Amino acid sequence: MGKSNRKDEGQYVPLPYSQLRSDAWRGLSGASVKLWLELHTRYHGGNNGALTLSYAEAGDALGMGKATVQRAYRELIEHGFLALEREGNWYHRRAHEWRLTTKPMQTARGRAAPTNDWRTFLKAGKEKRGSETEPSAFTVVPFENRSSVAGSKREPVKAVSQGALGSETEH
Repeated sequence: MGKSNRKDEGQYVPLPYSQLRSDAWRGLSGASVKLWLELHTRYHGGNNGALTLSYAEAGDALGMGKATVQRAYRELIEHGFLALEREGNWYHRRAHEWRLTTKPMQTARGRAAPTNDWRTFLKAGKEKRGSETEPSAFTVVPFENRSSVAGSKREPVKAVSQGALGSETEH
């Protein structure tokens, strides 16, 4: 058996399980995932923060309308996968310049590590748990009914039947 020739394979996009299992990734629309992958095809190692892809160009390449492309960009930003580095200018025919948060960026001081902003994404309606939460004013519900008279026997909590909750119809 000979060596495999990997030169023909070209570049690829690694998708770590931590990213794929995150609320940020799972909350993305299909259009956003397609746009994110398209932006990766324009990344070559030294141009993160200067990636350009206009709405019209993205729409043509991905078969999406301009409004869908705009929503996809907004979603990628909100979920922490993309950051706007430099705003474009319509009159000077310059597209926005983007930074993929999953890739390192070349700066004047050297190479900066990926920020992976998606790790801090918190899905709407999802509450923090455990040590991240504030102490609650609520107490734990007791497993027994409280007695009204001191020293009397405690009874187990009785289950409420479904019929007792709704209005009863007379037959």
